[in-house]
Amino acid sequence: MARTILHLDLDAFFCAVEETRNPELRGRAFAVGGRPDERGVVASCSYAARQFGVRSAMPMARALHLCPGLIVVSSRHKLYSEISEQVMAKLRGLTPLVEQISIDEAFLDISDLDEAPERLARRLQAGIRDELHLPCSIGIASNKLVAKIATEVGKKAAKGDAPPFGLTIIPAGEEAAFLAPLPADMLWGVGPKTSRRLAELGIHTIGDIAKWPENELVRLFGENGRDLARHSKGQDERSIVTERETKSISQEETFARDIRDDKSLEKTLKEQSAEVSRQLRKNNLAGTTIKLKIRWPDFTTLTRQTTLPAPTDREDEIGKAAIHLMRAVRKSGQAVRLIGVGISGLGPPIRQLGLWNVESEKSRKLQEAVEELQEKYGRNIINRGR
Repeated sequence: MARTILHLDLDAFFCAVEETRNPELRGRAFAVGGRPDERGVVASCSYAARQFGVRSAMPMARALHLCPGLIVVSSRHKLYSEISEQVMAKLRGLTPLVEQISIDEAFLDISDLDEAPERLARRLQAGIRDELHLPCSIGIASNKLVAKIATEVGKKAAKGDAPPFGLTIIPAGEEAAFLAPLPADMLWGVGPKTSRRLAELGIHTIGDIAKWPENELVRLFGENGRDLARHSKGQDERSIVTERETKSISQEETFARDIRDDKSLEKTLKEQSAEVSRQLRKNNLAGTTIKLKIRWPDFTTLTRQTTLPAPTDREDEIGKAAIHLMRAVRKSGQAVRLIGVGISGLGPPIRQLGLWNVESEKSRKLQEAVEELQEKYGRNIINRGR
């Protein structure tokens, strides 16, 4: 039996949220992101700004060059997360089969709903617009692959400086015909490197890929060739995943200006380790592998990791390991552009109170008490002494 999958994408989400807080931004060319004098990038930009060539992930300085009158709005990620949760709650009100794939995107399996897909989609768009004041685009198809591409096609078809409010429905059995004329790089699994190789072979559209024998694509692209063959024909059997296992937790920071001071970098690592630790306990997790990420001013990026003898969720243990890794790869006074801490090898924390870890348990309880105060009164109400 054919499934019915709905893909929803909130149009220029960060900008749309900012417009609800400041209606004077509506219709204006503006971008959400970091300051241009602090090497900021565009996180999201309004449709009016896109008319000047401004795009997400572009350096903010470049965006201002393209659009001199561009208004720059600082990101408010906590607010965006809160609004995203409201949207996702609305989607789960339709069906429990919701897979959130980013802060502004989700898949829904609406196969078992009685309402006609188009009617449901238009009602959903109107509800999100009227209740949350946010625009969204929707694609509907028999699988996740085609539904997402349908959304992209609907958004690209829109003209002008207003949100697209796209709605594209691909009937079951018409997947391959819909995909055939589209550019090859719209297909999942076709990145820049694969796209260049396909072009060298005279393959420019998804339909061109579909004409090639699967065994030839496997010979040329390995296992990815098998996916290319199936996806180019509109085949995708993946189901909706309502929950995802957390693989790792991390924090990183790109500095406004390169940092050379050893103590400042160690302080940053300790603060990041404290946040990683807080997230671990919030999710009742502990990890064994501590990872350091560090980037020099020339954009060279290094990662180093170490594995602890037992799982931990303690900020002091995470911070100590991260600082040790940094000292192993960085000379004192060497400039740093970005630094970050992560932890993986996650699982439930092991609490075995015994003769040798009484102090460890005391430290953990102290940390929980400190965090409780910080949650109630603010992050700066209390901190560890040196």
